[in-house]
Amino acid sequence: MTAAPRFIAVIDVGKTNVKLVVHDLQSGRDVFVKTRPNGVIVTPPYPHYDVEGMWTFFLAALAEAAAAGPVDAISFTTHGAAFALLAGDDLALPVLDYEFAGPDELAADYGRCRPPFAESFTPRLPGGLNAGAQIFWLARRFPEAFASVTAIVPYPQYWAYRFSGVLASEPTSLGVHTDLWSPADKGFSSLARAEGWDRLFPPMRSAFDRLGPVRPEIAARTGIAADTPVLCGIHDSNASLLPHLMTRTRPFTVLSTGTWVITFAVGGSAGNLDQHRDGLCNVDAHGNPVPSSRFMGGREFELLTAGTAIKPSVGDVLSVIEEGILVQPTFTPGCGPFPTGKGRWSVDPASLTPGRRTAAVSLYLALVAIEAMEVAGAGGPIVIEGPFGRDALFAEALGTLTGREVLIASGATGTSTGAAMLALGADGRPEMEADRKPVGLYRLDGLPAFASAWRAAVVGVA
Repeated sequence: MTAAPRFIAVIDVGKTNVKLVVHDLQSGRDVFVKTRPNGVIVTPPYPHYDVEGMWTFFLAALAEAAAAGPVDAISFTTHGAAFALLAGDDLALPVLDYEFAGPDELAADYGRCRPPFAESFTPRLPGGLNAGAQIFWLARRFPEAFASVTAIVPYPQYWAYRFSGVLASEPTSLGVHTDLWSPADKGFSSLARAEGWDRLFPPMRSAFDRLGPVRPEIAARTGIAADTPVLCGIHDSNASLLPHLMTRTRPFTVLSTGTWVITFAVGGSAGNLDQHRDGLCNVDAHGNPVPSSRFMGGREFELLTAGTAIKPSVGDVLSVIEEGILVQPTFTPGCGPFPTGKGRWSVDPASLTPGRRTAAVSLYLALVAIEAMEVAGAGGPIVIEGPFGRDALFAEALGTLTGREVLIASGATGTSTGAAMLALGADGRPEMEADRKPVGLYRLDGLPAFASAWRAAVVGVA
């Protein structure tokens, strides 16, 4: 085992897919990728994640990766709003799917207990998106099982525990719209303390920490070295942010894209965040608050294109702009800068060709992203990280409408890349591929007027 690991196996649990990636820190490339859908088990006691199916997948994929090349360390990144409640080594209750509406039945009771926005910088969100709300609901709906809980573990650290046997907590997962954390105090919120949950969380560790070597039985089963270090792990959007924190000058804006589009206003102030428009603070890998906002952009793209998405032509884009084909927010109620909006089209989308439909959706998402950046108070150049970086129209529309420099981050798996960079340590300086700039495929002269018409149509929607 070398002092400076190069090939990092990343367990990456997204809301839509899970994957095991081996990232080469020297070349900056993924040398192994294995993916499967992240299914939800819709059976009693409530919809929950298939953690044992994922576990089987991860072990098989790790064995395949180890057979193909070296694995020098293991890191972890997962979506937010997921916590594992352990009774000893086992789950006391299944890991709840945060889109399940069950916690809403106790919304009034929870509302009286949750900390003020000025303390937690957490907006009130539906279902289990506030992790505090799901823990509150679980404690009251399943009191016997909850009484057996010996540890509440953030999701990345749950997987790190299964690989290392070491329990840990970590601030990026605690600080992401959970109601459990006070970013300014860098400690547990008044809610977590009043409920006694703070005493159930394992010791706080840095995302960069090595928790220990991999469990011996996993080394034997997968063929990796017995002394392979297991890193603490990080929340996925903060994993995407990490390479930028390591290499860029503030202020700058990162749009971390996937199922969710997360705006990070690095170098901004949290003072003007609007909690009613999904403004919040994230907590970065160094434990510092980052003004942020979010909307479910990837989910909306899938819903609105309905499986017909293609790269639009110049003519497709021109016709959408000239005809004023508008998509109004929102199709994922309860989140984003227009949480109460009733999503609708100005035309029947079924009447549009796939290219025109895709163009209308990309322009809509660019307009929502601009609103989300305003909520976060984001400034400086705009860096698009993740799948939306492949949408040239989205990127060009952002540049045209904001007048700011737009950059496309290198690499296609930002969460995995960031999680791998934890192996460099808190003071690491990774080698990064040069950013790309939008190439200017489209004629967008009429876009400002189109955007003005859209803003007029959504006045009063929030």
